[in-house]
Amino acid sequence: MTDRVNPAQTLEAQGMTGFGKVRYNLLESALMQEALARKEGTLGIGGTFLVSTGKFTGRSPLDKHVVRDATTEDTIWWDNNRPMSPKGFETLRDDMRAHMQGRDTFVQDLFAGADPAHRLDVRVITEFAWHSLFIRHLLRRPDAQELAAFVPEYTVLNCPSFKADPERHDCRSDVVIAMNMGTREILIAGTEYAGENKKSVFTLLNYILPEKGVMPMHCSANHAPDEPAEAAAFFGLSGTGKTTLSADPSRTLIGDDEHGWSERGIFNFEGGCYAKTIDLSREAEPEIFDTTSRFATVIENMVFDPDTREIDFSDNSITANTRCAYPLDYISNASETGLGGHPKNVIMLTCDAFGVLPPIARLTPAQAMYHFLSGFTSKVAGTERGVTEPEPTFSTCFGAPFMPRRPEVYGKLLREKIAEHGSDCWLVNTGWTGGAYGTGSRMPIKATRALLSAALDGTLAHGQFRRDPNFGFDVPVSCTGVDDILLDPRRTWADKDAYDVQARKLVDMFAANFEKYVDHIDEDVKACAIG
Repeated sequence: MTDRVNPAQTLEAQGMTGFGKVRYNLLESALMQEALARKEGTLGIGGTFLVSTGKFTGRSPLDKHVVRDATTEDTIWWDNNRPMSPKGFETLRDDMRAHMQGRDTFVQDLFAGADPAHRLDVRVITEFAWHSLFIRHLLRRPDAQELAAFVPEYTVLNCPSFKADPERHDCRSDVVIAMNMGTREILIAGTEYAGENKKSVFTLLNYILPEKGVMPMHCSANHAPDEPAEAAAFFGLSGTGKTTLSADPSRTLIGDDEHGWSERGIFNFEGGCYAKTIDLSREAEPEIFDTTSRFATVIENMVFDPDTREIDFSDNSITANTRCAYPLDYISNASETGLGGHPKNVIMLTCDAFGVLPPIARLTPAQAMYHFLSGFTSKVAGTERGVTEPEPTFSTCFGAPFMPRRPEVYGKLLREKIAEHGSDCWLVNTGWTGGAYGTGSRMPIKATRALLSAALDGTLAHGQFRRDPNFGFDVPVSCTGVDDILLDPRRTWADKDAYDVQARKLVDMFAANFEKYVDHIDEDVKACAIG
């Protein structure tokens, strides 16, 4: 277990002294040993690591803070980000370091971004060995030569056993994720949920990259086999099919969650995947399923047999947010470079439980910005207590919790990229057809895949289109392998008047949601406004 670190960049060189044994850049086998020795989790089938994250089985977005100072005063979207005073952050940092005195510590020096021109060199310091394993999977791993010269640009300190004091540290609760853009530090305390590590780095990239003209995106991406220039990006919130639809065995997977779009093309931020595992099956998603029995895959909050260690993929008694983390090369068709060309197609996925959106529509660059800022999908009736009918969710930029800047910054960047590179942009509805949830049926996955295939190979763009009277975008009138009636949602409803009422309801929701952006957008985007 030989430590590998730039001798001029130890923790002591960063001013962090008094910690116990510090283990630098341990590989997977050593981290597994350390985690098991510390009883942080259980050895699973195939050498996986089975772990519970305790009280917190998901992110704590209300406990995420950004230091408000001269650096951030005019650049952070404060309506969406909780401020923290510089003094509160400084006290929190000092108290967390004091708490770690004499405690063993794990350090990973990693790259955030596959493109060397735009990546960040990030040091992640963790109290738990398994958190070090997790983030080693999720970010990109330098080789030995790169580690010898590694100089951290940003530092993350994660200490779950430390409880913050809201009064002392200027935060909301004893859980805190605090970002200081001026000192280039991130502090995470009070939660064992590993996803906070990766999402804090994503938020950091979302802040830094727009100033360089790079569009950070909460999206999956793939490209045609042996043709990185034939790339596609898939935006979408949870439940819309972002991971499933981008994981096409006939295409090369660039990544499943976070990417940048630079002057050179698209690049993955990550070196691994963090996949949902509830109801996962070998039949539906064989490659992801197989990772749940591969060495060093981290499996969070899944129920398993204590004797056989077999996992119950259908048991959500701990949480529905069960996940596994693994390196990208565990997927056979994954890109080795994490790079692709400028996306020829940009896909925005929505799950419309109202049953009024078509299965696919073509968007202009201005319309793309409108729908990107809207970020519409639906919660389904019956899935949450009190939800008795489809409930709209508008999450701007398809990832509001990770957006430190105003949404229009990202929307304008996307519009400019689409226009500059001539990308075709599509809104794809994987929700309901023939009626709303409870009356209609889920959009056939076979039809969605056929429409996406036609979009990606260019044939759909050259077909005939009609203008949708409610939403103003263009909808294809036919596609090989898809029943024509499916492309006209109103025709799929038995009660056409009921469709009109439902469509008007959704149009009004779009209009009401978009009012907050009107003062910050250009006239061409205002002209695309629905309602």
